[in-house]
Amino acid sequence: MAYRRPLAKDIQRIKGPTAPRKRFENFEETRAIASETIESAVCHPLTNTSQNKILEDYEHSVKGSFDKIVPVLKSISSIQNSNDFILQAQKLAIEELGFELPLHVLEKAWVRPLDMRALFAWSVFQAHQKASAEFFNSDPLNGSEKSPLAKKFQSFLLECGFHLLDVTPCSDGRLAHSIAYAMRIPFSSVRRRSHAGALFDIERTVNRWIKTEHKRFRENMPNEAHTPTRYLKVVTYHFSSIDPKHQGCAAHGSDDVLAAKAGFQRLLDFRKAVENSFCCGASVDLLLIGLDTDTDSIRIHVPDKDSKTDLSSWVSSQDLYRLTHHLSASMALKKIKEVIKQKSTGNTEVGMINFIAKLIENNFSQIDYVRHLHSGPYPDAGHAERFIGVGIGFKEVHLRNLTYFAHLDTVEEGAPDLDVGIKIFKGLNVIRDLPIPVVIRFDYSGRVPGERERAIDDCLRVRNAISNRYRSLVDDGLLHTLLTIRDRDLKDPAEVVGSSLDSIPKEAH
Repeated sequence: MAYRRPLAKDIQRIKGPTAPRKRFENFEETRAIASETIESAVCHPLTNTSQNKILEDYEHSVKGSFDKIVPVLKSISSIQNSNDFILQAQKLAIEELGFELPLHVLEKAWVRPLDMRALFAWSVFQAHQKASAEFFNSDPLNGSEKSPLAKKFQSFLLECGFHLLDVTPCSDGRLAHSIAYAMRIPFSSVRRRSHAGALFDIERTVNRWIKTEHKRFRENMPNEAHTPTRYLKVVTYHFSSIDPKHQGCAAHGSDDVLAAKAGFQRLLDFRKAVENSFCCGASVDLLLIGLDTDTDSIRIHVPDKDSKTDLSSWVSSQDLYRLTHHLSASMALKKIKEVIKQKSTGNTEVGMINFIAKLIENNFSQIDYVRHLHSGPYPDAGHAERFIGVGIGFKEVHLRNLTYFAHLDTVEEGAPDLDVGIKIFKGLNVIRDLPIPVVIRFDYSGRVPGERERAIDDCLRVRNAISNRYRSLVDDGLLHTLLTIRDRDLKDPAEVVGSSLDSIPKEAH
């Protein structure tokens, strides 16, 4: 299919050599499990096939727009000596990609070789802007606040005893779809912040908890403050069933045990920070989830009512899928809850059991999605991201291996996350003599005077810091940046406020 971008064979330089025999055996084992299940049941009785079709069409559309770029640019490169080159190039770009190419780049083709790196970065940025516009204007995932899916899920969340769901996945691009696809949660019903290794910033998360509780006290949103609901904080780490020693989380050295342990410790530290600052049992529950980046199946570590969790025990959606695929939908749900209760380390709240069961049920649809789309696990076991997203925002990105996230306020504090992303893209793009596209984003509130201008300043400041940190890449045309801002109080797409490809680049204020 158009968007199945093959991974460059030298990508393993990022994480070292693989063990071919073991990798092949694991791949065949994973594919055999997938094939066995597909033969025995076309889809699980709990699988939402109509939703799968919507998600598949969206993935085809967005990733397809990125994967057309190289073939189209190759065609344009072959005609750069034509007398009517600019006219032909623009016609081809508009027909195939849906946008024009920068005139100031094309006009130089008669005196120097065409800057294909600049055209590649420009095209990636334009594809991103098109996807952003579609996301906010059309709600293709049916996940906006006004959508029936979001309203239904929010009601379910409150019934489970949670007034807010805050999820931190790893910033690895293979988890960018973990909310809307892997767990099938409407994007407006969850607070998402990605961090390398899923190691979120405790202080900022405490501040977000404060804002949430303040809103409950002042506005009764999403429910009244005296209602005995909790703030649910979730960490999603990842692992690889095909190549566990090399394709796991880079931030934890592809060590699944370490990834789970570190993620859970961060959860405990967050809860302790809230309790120490306010009071004991300050309305915080914790949940740890692992995601297999090869199959999108999840494993959930079931906590007791005090959030105590056995890191060596979990419920596996993959195992439950095979265990229940021959049952009716109602019997399958009953069995799922039975297994969750068996895996509990203590007296787990009914609301937590129901919430975990819903995630498992939702994930069955994603297991079928991956298996039927690829006849087994994903063909791209490693990284295949299209661009790096830096800053605060990117609410519109919900596709696997589309974006590597580096959420940060300053490059200095986010240097570890950003360095990992640059290292990944050296293996994906630079090795092919293509530039690293970096989209810088800062969301702001239009209700706050002067915040839009401060967001622009933040973009320029981070752009300059990136240019200084990776000077050699920038000087060689191997790193380009797009500066974007977005009013979080509106439903509008991101707004472009600058680019390294501008004919006259903007300077920091």
